[in-house]
Amino acid sequence: MTSTPDPTSTPNPTSPPNPTSEFLTACGHEIHLMHWSKDRSEPVVMWHGLARTGRDFDPCAAYFADRYRIVAPDTIGRGLSSWSKTPDAEYRLEHYADIAVELLDRLGIERMRWVGTSMGGAIGMVLAAGPLRDRITHLVLNDIGPALSPVAVGRIRSYVTQPPVFDTVLELEAYLRTIYAPYGAITDAQWRQMAETSTRRRDDGKVTVHYDPAVMRVFAETTDDFEMWDAWDAIRAKTLVMRGETSDLLTQDTAEEMTRRGPKARLAVIPGCGHAPALNVPDQLQLIEDFLAS
Repeated sequence: MTSTPDPTSTPNPTSPPNPTSEFLTACGHEIHLMHWSKDRSEPVVMWHGLARTGRDFDPCAAYFADRYRIVAPDTIGRGLSSWSKTPDAEYRLEHYADIAVELLDRLGIERMRWVGTSMGGAIGMVLAAGPLRDRITHLVLNDIGPALSPVAVGRIRSYVTQPPVFDTVLELEAYLRTIYAPYGAITDAQWRQMAETSTRRRDDGKVTVHYDPAVMRVFAETTDDFEMWDAWDAIRAKTLVMRGETSDLLTQDTAEEMTRRGPKARLAVIPGCGHAPALNVPDQLQLIEDFLAS
């Protein structure tokens, strides 16, 4: 396995505090989250993508933890959060949004900035257009918009609806390196962490990915939930759209339309990435930093 140069060679000069791993109840579910800098007054919620967990934000959260309070949950059915007993009703954007509202209320978070990758950005749009319209001040959408490319939906369905099974975690890591290559520059250590936080060992001792397979079945049946131009037009938060240069999920046409209507987002095209930028290298982090401070 070849070594990858460390793209995060210019971290913040101040060492951030270690995060805490917490479990809270929201909408009847046990929700796991990573909580950074709980004593800081300005919260940033970081919400992950469809088949991922909040641990994807570790490099990003570490970068911002000397200035912001960071909350990075696992969505139900992923990571260490509970699985739904009624997946067809609950593995949907609206229910994820309901969980987010109750979770943030439990944490005492009134106003916030939101950074969402893919599905996490879609949840952010639902919230910024509705129940948190007056509470989300800044919205960062990482390679997601109010319309999905059918080509990308087909690609995602091809791998998430058939969870792979491996004999070893190293085999799972090799698989992740292949399907998430569009994330861009990721170090060997970050790939290993992704594997460690993406692994679920089955009863037969083999390993598979961390999500409930029903999550992806429901997604495949309900992609219309992600068509939300009406919600987009209702958003008032300052909005930054980050599009991977070769993304097949957020087309250039859709991204440009997002700059002309609704919150009239600022658009940044991220070179060397597809769907979706990993938010782990200096240029991407600086872009988010400048926007959150605006």
